[in-house]
Amino acid sequence: MTFNSRRRWAVVLGSGLFAGVLAVPATAAQAPQQDLQQAVTAKVNLAKSSKAKTAGIQVNVTRGAGTDSVFGTTVSLAPKGQDSHPEGWLFAARLVDGKWQVGLEGERAFSELAAASPVVSAKEKQLFGQSFAPQAAGGDFRTGMRLPFATGASWSMPGGPHGWAGTDTPYSSVDLAGGNGQVLAARGGTAYTMCGNGKGWIRVIHDRGYATDYYHMFNNIAANGLAVSEGTFLGNIGTDVSCGGSASGNHVHFALRQNSAYVGIAGHNVGGWVFQNAASAYNGTALHGSTLRSPGQQLYNYGALGFTQGIIDSFGGTTVNKRTGPGTNYALAGSVADGTTVNISCSKNGTSHTGRWGTTSLWNRLSDGTWVSDAFMWTGLATPVNGTCP
Repeated sequence: MTFNSRRRWAVVLGSGLFAGVLAVPATAAQAPQQDLQQAVTAKVNLAKSSKAKTAGIQVNVTRGAGTDSVFGTTVSLAPKGQDSHPEGWLFAARLVDGKWQVGLEGERAFSELAAASPVVSAKEKQLFGQSFAPQAAGGDFRTGMRLPFATGASWSMPGGPHGWAGTDTPYSSVDLAGGNGQVLAARGGTAYTMCGNGKGWIRVIHDRGYATDYYHMFNNIAANGLAVSEGTFLGNIGTDVSCGGSASGNHVHFALRQNSAYVGIAGHNVGGWVFQNAASAYNGTALHGSTLRSPGQQLYNYGALGFTQGIIDSFGGTTVNKRTGPGTNYALAGSVADGTTVNISCSKNGTSHTGRWGTTSLWNRLSDGTWVSDAFMWTGLATPVNGTCP
């Protein structure tokens, strides 16, 4: 569909969204006006991956019809039938002197335009305020997320860590399928429907700069800044490619984002599993303690790991010794099984040990008063997760 300043913009309703570009504000009718579709498209062409193939750019205005401030989503569509996936952004735009100022998610301009927009909520303004921050985990790999299905259930992992578009990097994504097929929010946050037709793709923006993407779903919710809780139903696993790409067999393409960009899922704990890359896409694995799962095998959803919890990793053994103090020079105080989730009260340096995640002298005091070397525990940090013991 083509738009210009002399015709009324089409309004297409679908799943609670306005798809396409909406009515020209009356205040701009007296002077030539830049087309919003063209302005957003130009921004997307600058922002999208240089190697990504595109089947067109979709602009979905979800708020601000007929005003000088609009908000919505925009997607660089992927060619259907190819092992690629669309790229998508939230966007904010403001009409100034007949020209649209546009900011895409991840740009400082987006945060500034959203902060001044009358169609963006106060909660969203706070949420978007850090969207241009550095993208790296910064040494903290704690997500506070469950796997995107029911806690206590097991689903298959048809594809281990791979790129959002398949073989691209970083390997931000895993494919999950099975169970009752219901895809649930990995953590509470604010949800957005990315495909303008209301199908297939949901993005949930969480706290601490994280977000998660869920693609290929059917029967998914319509969301335009909808508050969701951990475990909220998002849709059913499927093969939807409304925004392009391909899908073989019902599944959800689940991806991790941080500060408005895809980040490597390796090293992060989701649902009790720490993902690991392989040399090639789709072949990576997941670890729970010393239990290894490969593509095609089942992942049990242990639920979200707390920010002051750890998972015992015996580095190939069955148990880890507990001590009465932070070192092997202290008396034995029993043992704890590989894969056990433990609560950490505080930490302190002691004797040095080497485990799966490296060498450290840090010891963690558990809630029962005993101590375990941090070398034999996944916490997501190389430093204390709950302060230093006196």
